[in-house]
Amino acid sequence: MARLGMPESVYPEIRELHLFSEVADDQFMTLMRGAYVQNFPPRIELITEGDSSDFLHIVLSGSVDLFSTWNGRETSMATVWPVSTFILAATIKDAPYLMSARTLEKSRIALVPSQDVRIAFDADQCFARAIVSELAQSYRSVIKAQKNLKLRSSLERLANYLLQQQKHSDDVTEFDLRFEKRRLASVLGMTPENLSRAFKALRPYGVSIEGNHIEISDLEDLKRFAKPDPLIDDPET
Repeated sequence: MARLGMPESVYPEIRELHLFSEVADDQFMTLMRGAYVQNFPPRIELITEGDSSDFLHIVLSGSVDLFSTWNGRETSMATVWPVSTFILAATIKDAPYLMSARTLEKSRIALVPSQDVRIAFDADQCFARAIVSELAQSYRSVIKAQKNLKLRSSLERLANYLLQQQKHSDDVTEFDLRFEKRRLASVLGMTPENLSRAFKALRPYGVSIEGNHIEISDLEDLKRFAKPDPLIDDPET
């Protein structure tokens, strides 16, 4: 795993993140001086729940699975795509990680020392406001995830997930799942067996699957069944 100082070529990518877009130049440069970039192969554990939060991580390329384990069980909590950060709350609170993280594919990760982030938080009001906004959005995402899990059946969760993926795929009605079915089942709070049955149950609504390839032949019928709600499904709300 190659470890590099933070190259200036990635500064614009990081600056485009809402979190860093308005931080003062001197504070930004201080953060970058202490940071570095590391390349990771697939399936490498980056952080372990319960460990101290030494770094704020920024996914520059690839993807990262946030997951948790308890009593021999494991569940996927979220997927982090570039360019975005994780896990900000633990960094700001100087608290242990509540989730673990591992790469899903070859990934390039920037690591910013948590202590430097906290110093910048105290010194820069714009940065502090951006952090509060980011944490508020994360809190709202947790509420939406809880509503999705507690108010919908597993079939409704899968239907709405497919509608979201269809929207992210330039609104085409054929697309590939972004990760393996076993992990999708975990994200949706299902067993792999229940996920397989759910796909079959969605056939009358125009959904067919071959391997990881999805085809939706009757989008409106699927929407009528799924009843998508912006207060659950819209990431911008």
